[in-house]
Amino acid sequence: MPSKKIQMKSVNNRIALMFFLLLFSSTIASSQEIIKDSVIAPVKKTQSNQRQKIDGIVATVGDYIVLDSDIDKSYLEISSQGGSIKDITRCQMLGKLLEDKLYAHQAIQDSVKVTDSEVKGMLEERVSYMVGQIGSMEKVVNYYNKSSEEEFRSYFFDILKEQKLTSEMQKKIIGEVEITPEEVRNFFKTIPKEELPLFGAEMEVAQIVVTPKVSEAEKQKVIDKLNQFKKEIKEGSSFATKAVLYSQDPGSRSNGGFYKMNRKTAFIKEFKDVAFSLAEGEISEPFETDFGFHIIYIEKIKGQELELRHILLTPTVTEDVLNEAKEKITLIRKRVEDKELTFEEAARTFSDEKETRANGGVLINPKTQDTRFELTKMDPSLYGQVSSLKDSDVSQPIIDVDEQGRKSYKLITVTNRINEHVADYATDYIKIKELAVKEKQIRAIGKWFDEKIKETYIKILGEYRDCDFTNNWVKQ
Repeated sequence: MPSKKIQMKSVNNRIALMFFLLLFSSTIASSQEIIKDSVIAPVKKTQSNQRQKIDGIVATVGDYIVLDSDIDKSYLEISSQGGSIKDITRCQMLGKLLEDKLYAHQAIQDSVKVTDSEVKGMLEERVSYMVGQIGSMEKVVNYYNKSSEEEFRSYFFDILKEQKLTSEMQKKIIGEVEITPEEVRNFFKTIPKEELPLFGAEMEVAQIVVTPKVSEAEKQKVIDKLNQFKKEIKEGSSFATKAVLYSQDPGSRSNGGFYKMNRKTAFIKEFKDVAFSLAEGEISEPFETDFGFHIIYIEKIKGQELELRHILLTPTVTEDVLNEAKEKITLIRKRVEDKELTFEEAARTFSDEKETRANGGVLINPKTQDTRFELTKMDPSLYGQVSSLKDSDVSQPIIDVDEQGRKSYKLITVTNRINEHVADYATDYIKIKELAVKEKQIRAIGKWFDEKIKETYIKILGEYRDCDFTNNWVKQ
């Protein structure tokens, strides 16, 4: 009997293959377009390699075309992102490209909004990344065999716009899929008993965090340093250079503290409030957020969008303050061990972590948004902290260092263990619902393709007409 899989046999071959190809869409769409010589790998041809292929149009979908070279680029993009191309045929890759073109074509027909400012923002981020990887704008232009930066930007703008249209169309189709509890139950009932998925061992984890209290003197040192930066920048120093040298924000330090943002961008409120209060060319006063202290410089204001740079500095935590935090969390642990209060009560009362304090310190799995962590998929650092704990054990104080270098102490306990088991409707409802939703989404996409292929002008040329496509692209 075949091994049990979470992807059930009840999903027919056509949809399963479609899902397989869809897995590559995010890889291709999110590719940074940096393709190193070392990743070039042979690809499977539909014909003999004895004759030289001349690049040309191999397919048309609505207003879009696919070149033979586009297939080779797709292989390279997947390889450059670490993906395997071993079992992907040229016919399958062309099928994936045809899907992208149909998404983009239909997005335009449906008036899906993708603004030029959005695409320009994506373009600037990608160009900045590429220049950082290759070394200069000139090298990027030469790599893409363009005669000028202007020609390259125009070419790449069109690529990114098509990718964005494709992404938004996919979201629109999937976003309209809803599922009822009855549908979830019926989905579960259709799975043969011998093919029920096997879920790995899981655990639920809670933690208490004590953050060292930074002294006012250390805060003032950071504020003074940011004010000195501001003064030097006004006298002619480069804000971007200061950010590269001194900012403690790992997300923007390498590109000079640069961000694009609008009111909907997922930045913390305090940061957005300051940013949108500034005029073009203005530098903020130092201000505090949960991450530390910042200054912001507004480079450009384009309607509701800002182009800015910022510098983040975090105050130093002295050894004395760190030791105080360790002493506090050690006393909390003793009170829990002595059963003066439960771990949950201690978390609600003493934990400094806002995200978990209200629910008794229970951690939420960022991948699944529920409270369970599958051991084989658990973050290695978290696994190392909990793997040796027995039921009701509370860890010794653990020092934790985040991406900004900020230190804190935490206690961890395992609140529940779920052994490896065959799927159970009551116990695993959330996971079963996810599987049911995914299957319904895949079927919705399959139905959408069937309908739109019939309505759209599509032409496949040459040897590719003999491909055994998942979708009926040749309309036989």
